[in-house]
Amino acid sequence: MPLNISDNLPAVRILEDENIFVMKETRAVHQDIRPLQILIFNLMPVKITTETQILRLLSNTPLQVEITLINTSMHLSKNTPKEHLDSFYKTFDDIAHHKFDGLIITGAPIEHLEFEEVDYWDEMVRIMNWADRHITSTLYICWASQAGLWHHYGIPKYMMNEKKFGVFSHRIYNKKHVLTRGFDDDFLAPHSRYTEVRKEDIEKVSDLEILAESDEAGIYLLASRDLKRVFVTGHSEYDPLTLKAEYERDIAKGLDIKIPRNYFLNDDPRCEPVVKWRSHASLLFSNWLNYCVYQVTPFVLENGKR
Repeated sequence: MPLNISDNLPAVRILEDENIFVMKETRAVHQDIRPLQILIFNLMPVKITTETQILRLLSNTPLQVEITLINTSMHLSKNTPKEHLDSFYKTFDDIAHHKFDGLIITGAPIEHLEFEEVDYWDEMVRIMNWADRHITSTLYICWASQAGLWHHYGIPKYMMNEKKFGVFSHRIYNKKHVLTRGFDDDFLAPHSRYTEVRKEDIEKVSDLEILAESDEAGIYLLASRDLKRVFVTGHSEYDPLTLKAEYERDIAKGLDIKIPRNYFLNDDPRCEPVVKWRSHASLLFSNWLNYCVYQVTPFVLENGKR
């Protein structure tokens, strides 16, 4: 898929080096095609890294996509240059009068806090409510999935005894579901979190369908029946070295952290990681973009009205 993104976004150079088709703004304006309008609400501290990871996965279909990046106005990022935020990010107020085809809300390393203790929780709630009226489908990732399940359905998160950390095997429940089309019966995906949602709570909500689960990592993929809300508890978007960087960061902080499971060759952190989730990640994002967004979104998005 040609990605229609700002010419100067740092991800452009990285993705072009990987031979990913990136259509810069200067070329896209000359094509008579209505690209999908995808909004990314980036809550991760190192925003440039997360931008690149998500854009890489959105590049895997023939569809043209135009990206808008937003961040919270209630929390000052300490790990991304202000110049980058000023150049490439908008606030929710900047785009609230528009409608978009899809929304991706990323995770955030704030699991230790109760949802209402997060300094931008009110803004998060406002955006989640707004999305139900202005977005065809929203993809919630990791902490955002727990936040969305709590806000929309009252499903709580629970602290675990230790961090769920590594690459885990999952099985699918519904092979005919549009989100799992093409998945292997067993597939791998990374997790990195201290909290979980539980199957027994989800099964009480008739609007939700569990689509994939891991014996070790628990619930992984679920969605509302109308596909307007899709929840992924793991991090399929992670780069090969992301878990390694998190492990080394936690070690440097003196945290009691175990080696990420099924990640390093022979589970030896002196070895390079072995990437086993790349094909699943591409399929998950392309299925969401195609079946939950493109196939059902209106052709015309005009003046904030569908």
